[in-house]
Amino acid sequence: MAGVVAVWLTTRESVWCWPTGLLNVTLSALVFLHSRLYGSAVLQLVYVALCLYGWHEWLHGGRDEGRLGVSRTPAPWLAGLAIGGGAFALGLGLFLRYLTNAALPFWDASMTAFSLVAQWMTTRKWVENWLVWIPVDAVYVGMYLSQRLHAYAGLYAVFLVLAVLGYREWSRSLALAAADEVAAA
Repeated sequence: MAGVVAVWLTTRESVWCWPTGLLNVTLSALVFLHSRLYGSAVLQLVYVALCLYGWHEWLHGGRDEGRLGVSRTPAPWLAGLAIGGGAFALGLGLFLRYLTNAALPFWDASMTAFSLVAQWMTTRKWVENWLVWIPVDAVYVGMYLSQRLHAYAGLYAVFLVLAVLGYREWSRSLALAAADEVAAA
């Protein structure tokens, strides 16, 4: 439930998404460790650091150290995040495949890598983060169903719907900010 609230708060651009997210990732890490989805478990621990960073950036990462507004991902970052995510997915997948008893090493690694990409983008309030979350959440639904983690599959189905809503809401926020800048000029 904390995860749904955290993502919903993110769609609304509420800074309270970050402390709520901290609760969610802590609980999720324990479930994933028990299910031998090690990439997903480690991902939750990394999310702790990203939640703390995102919390700070949303409050102080904007102009004059003010609140951060929604913006587009800079083009050089898009390419770098795609290449970095792919490389990390491959490396982690190989590690999980050959050095652990991971249930779905390459799927788990790929979703881990691109979840990190999407979460980083969220900390910067880049609208395209939702376009990464949408396919990631869709794949997670199938992955969790395959491991009989029905509650998590349902949770990620809700996250998928929220990601679509988040993209719509953040796109609207971006358009309003652009209109305000034009009116102010």
